Amino acid sequence: QVQLVESVGGLVQAGGSLRLSCVASGNIFAINTMAWYRQAPGKQRELVAVITNGGSANYADSVKGRFTISRDNAKNLVSLQMNSLKPEDTGVYYCYADLRTSASTSYRPYWGQGTQVTVSS
Repeated sequence: QVQLVESVGGLVQAGGSLRLSCVASGNIFAINTMAWYRQAPGKQRELVAVITNGGSANYADSVKGRFTISRDNAKNLVSLQMNSLKPEDTGVYYCYADLRTSASTSYRPYWGQGTQVTVSS
C-alpha cells in the first residue's frame, strides 16, 4: 500500500512564504515524476509544478519565479517552496507521484489527501 502524506499548509499574508512537503511511503519500487497540483474553490485542479526523477522542473506560468519545486529521491520526498504569495494562490494543494510498486507493474498516479493554503490580502 502506498501513501502520500503532505505537510500542513496554513494561512499567510500576501507577500509571505510557505513551504509544503510530501513524503511517499509504503510499497514503492520506483518513482518517476512528482508534482504539486492545486484546486481553488469552484475551479478545476491545475498543475503547479512538476519535477522528474532527474531533477528537471517545470512550472505553471502563474508561479514561475515565485515557486520552487525540489525532491529528495532517497527519501521519496518532494517539496514546494512558495514565495511572494498572492491571494490567487489560495487553494487545496495536492501532492502527486507517478510510481510503481514492483519491477513487473506499470507506473500509475498516486495522490496525497490535500492541504489547504490560504493567502490573505
